[in-house]
Amino acid sequence: MSIAREPDLKEVKELKEVKEVKEISTKYLNRDLSWIEFNWRVLEEAQDASTPLLERVKFLSIVSSNLDEFMSVRVAGLKDQIKAGYTKKDFTGYTPAGLIKRIMKRTAKMVTEQYKTYREVTRLLTKEGIVFTEYEDLNTTQKKAMDAYYHDIIFPVLTPMAVDQSRPFPLVHNQSVYLAVLLVREGDDPDEEPYFAIIQVPSNLSRYISVPTRPNSKKTEFILLEELIEHHIESLFSGYIPISVHGFRVTRNADLTLNEEGAEDLLEEIEKELRRRRWGAPVRLEVQEGIHPYALAQLQDEFEIEEQIFEIDGPLDITYFMKLAGTLSGYENLRYPRVAAKYPIEFEDTNDFFEVLKQKDVLVHHPYETFDAVTDFIIHAAYDPKVLAIKMTLYRASGNSPIIQALARAAESGKQVTVVVELKARFDEERNIAWARMLEKSGCHVVYGLVGLKTHAKITLVVRQEEQTLRRYVHVGTGNYNDSTARLYTDVGLFTSNSVIGEDASALFNEITGYSAPHDWQSFAVAPTDLKDKLFELIEREAAHARAGRPARIIAKMNSLSNQEMVDALYAASQAGVKIELIIRGVCCLRPGVPGISENITVRSIVDRFLEHSRIYYFENGGLVDVYLSSADWMTRNLTRRIELMCPVLDQEMKKMMIQILNVTLHDNVKARELMPNGMYSRIKNELTPYRSQFEAMKITSWKKLRLES
Repeated sequence: MSIAREPDLKEVKELKEVKEVKEISTKYLNRDLSWIEFNWRVLEEAQDASTPLLERVKFLSIVSSNLDEFMSVRVAGLKDQIKAGYTKKDFTGYTPAGLIKRIMKRTAKMVTEQYKTYREVTRLLTKEGIVFTEYEDLNTTQKKAMDAYYHDIIFPVLTPMAVDQSRPFPLVHNQSVYLAVLLVREGDDPDEEPYFAIIQVPSNLSRYISVPTRPNSKKTEFILLEELIEHHIESLFSGYIPISVHGFRVTRNADLTLNEEGAEDLLEEIEKELRRRRWGAPVRLEVQEGIHPYALAQLQDEFEIEEQIFEIDGPLDITYFMKLAGTLSGYENLRYPRVAAKYPIEFEDTNDFFEVLKQKDVLVHHPYETFDAVTDFIIHAAYDPKVLAIKMTLYRASGNSPIIQALARAAESGKQVTVVVELKARFDEERNIAWARMLEKSGCHVVYGLVGLKTHAKITLVVRQEEQTLRRYVHVGTGNYNDSTARLYTDVGLFTSNSVIGEDASALFNEITGYSAPHDWQSFAVAPTDLKDKLFELIEREAAHARAGRPARIIAKMNSLSNQEMVDALYAASQAGVKIELIIRGVCCLRPGVPGISENITVRSIVDRFLEHSRIYYFENGGLVDVYLSSADWMTRNLTRRIELMCPVLDQEMKKMMIQILNVTLHDNVKARELMPNGMYSRIKNELTPYRSQFEAMKITSWKKLRLES
């Protein structure tokens, strides 16, 4: 099937594999189109009747938030290329103009399907007693309560903004919901142009408002904020008659464009760019279905948008569904059962992390094992009088991070605390600036990383005085030091006092904070200097083993694979006979199962209750297995424009646990989908006993406990 046209799903199912492969026009899949297919898989979770209803609500919200970021970054970048006159094809065969047309066509279908699912989910919520109602359907008592809420809470916050010759179009904030209002005055000529105004739906008020319960009813009723405003619209325009009220929402270019070389103060430069972000060029316009043609024309003219327009059959911006599902009291039968994350067995019966780590490494698998172990390790180091220094990278942290508090406490007590804060972590820039300033006030040495590079590695180094020597303790992880997302993401973290890893950790921080020359790593591989070359070396080593008839296998679990050189290296290894099993949640530019190119490669994606986030890399090595954990996906940005880290798992018991995690994932036949040669994903055929990897992974800690006790 040609990648240049939209496949019909029924047609895809009926195609034979030979025909699919024969008609493939390129051996690469496009990154952005692959991402859209990932978001379709998220949408499928919202459509899955076996998913608890309030979890389906969350998946619908995630589809929206994912699409918001995609539009504001990826589509915005394509529009910039088109504006600059860039017409060169990428390695997957697309020009920016051709790609954006394909993206919009596929995305429009996704949004239509999303709102079809929205209507189905809200219908099911109504059956369960969770009702979204309209004002006209309220009883007299409820209307009085909502009228009072409008006049007391909403009305004072609203600002109607007229647009005419004396009042230019006001600033429309990125991804905020607005109402476009058309008005006439009594006695006006009906053929005259109507008056036009906009109103921002207040973002600091809840989008859904609780309605008083009806007598003898157990239903929980809500009304949307914009519904109340629309019903009371005449209160904002006395002397005028509203003839049309419809919602709209603009997505702007949100990518930062920094001149890091010329910036005297990176923190100030980013703050300036964040202020400029609110004026970013519009890249998408969402409007409520049925919007008046005159109002739509006004919006199109103001935002200079002709094609990236989505008519929405339902409420705009349903990301509020996430908060609703999280705060709605009761209804536990409509949620996944709570996960009782276990504390790592190695640390259970001791308050001394360092004593444990002198004896052995510890691997922690989140969220099945609690992230509290990581937080407690850093707090323990902050208060331990023998600890001399703590060094840490910080890419994203939670809103009330106990780790930040511990680092501040350590600095205040006289310890040398160095924190590499990544100010350019997309959409967390403002939070990270606040953390940086707080840490500096506490006496921490705050470093903003290297010019032109994001610091994405996740590593903590603790230096401790023990008798007549210094000992280094290291934590390396695949996920952020964020206690909130650690409950929702699958990640692994390694605690170790291995001296080789400790020396590499010291060298890494010296390179980031000082003028050290590139280090001759003993265990680490670090981007952008040598991680890609190390991966090429490991892949080629497997190919050499295969050619020599020795065991050769690669298992790579990551979020995304889009670097052309990495794809080509895997193709070459496949042709040499290496069995390659890729577990890639999101973007994949590699096309598996193509005879003569990738017939030895399989790609599977798992979208389930938790966001698969861990990066684990396994190399058979002729029977002498190597396993690594890493912060890096195999994307160009990770390998060339970020400080990333890949760390070996040296302890044999911990290595077995990593392999077990991979094996559990590879056996999933419930939530796993396999990438076909034509670029579409197909659910794994479940002819055996259902095996759901995330549910099985919850048993890993029990297996670990039995192994340790034996």
